[in-house]
Amino acid sequence: MHASVLLFAATRLTPDDVRNRRILEVGSHDVNGSVGAILGIWGSPAEYVGVDITDGPGVDVVCSAQKLIDHFGEDSFDIVVSTEMLVHVRDWRDAVHNLKRVCKPDGLLLLTTRSRGFKYHTYPDDFWRYELHDMEEIFSDCEILANVSDPQWPGVFVKIRKPRDFSENDIAGVRLYSVITGQRQDRFLESDRRHRHFRRIQAKLRRRALRKRLRGSLLTLRRRLFPTP
Repeated sequence: MHASVLLFAATRLTPDDVRNRRILEVGSHDVNGSVGAILGIWGSPAEYVGVDITDGPGVDVVCSAQKLIDHFGEDSFDIVVSTEMLVHVRDWRDAVHNLKRVCKPDGLLLLTTRSRGFKYHTYPDDFWRYELHDMEEIFSDCEILANVSDPQWPGVFVKIRKPRDFSENDIAGVRLYSVITGQRQDRFLESDRRHRHFRRIQAKLRRRALRKRLRGSLLTLRRRLFPTP
C-alpha cells in the first residue's frame, strides 16, 4: 500500500472520529499494508471489522462489497473505510451503494482509489479509474469533506459524511474510465477483454514477464559460473 494512502487515513481520521465507534474496513486483506493498525493506534474503537472477498491477514469476515448490506444491514457502522478496492469491482455502482447504505447517518466514509495514468494491475482484477469530478458526482448526495489527488501516484482520496436525512442519488448515468478499453463507459462487459487496448496491455505484460524470467535465468547462470567464494 502506498505511504500516501496510510498518511491520508492517519491525518483525516482523528482520535475523536475513531474512539468508541464501529468501524468497517472493506478490502482489508493485508497484502502490503492496511489502515486497520492505524485505526487501532488512533483511538479505542468500539469495534473494528475487516472484510474482503478472500480470507487472509486482516480479514474478519469474508464478504464482497456488493453484499455488505445483506451481511451487516443498513446504517450499521459509524465509519466505513475502503482503500484501493473500488478499481477491482466490476459493478462499482453496487459497491458504492453498499458502502453508502452500510454507513450510519452522520457517519464517515474514507475512500482511496486510482486515477487514469496508474498502470493496470491484476490483483485480483482491474477495471476502473476515478477522477476528482467523478467523486463529486458519485457522492453528490453526501457532504464531501475532502476530495484530493494522491500526491504520490495517480489517484483520488475522499472523506465523506453521510447526511442524517440521506437520500441516495441516481448514478446510473455516470461513466468511468475503463482501464480495459481505454475509454469512458457506463459498465464492464466481458467482451471488453477482446478490445485492442486490452490486447496491447496483455502483450506488454507478457513482455515484462519474459524480461523478468530472462533476468532470473541470467542471474542463476552467473552464480553458477562465478560462485561466491
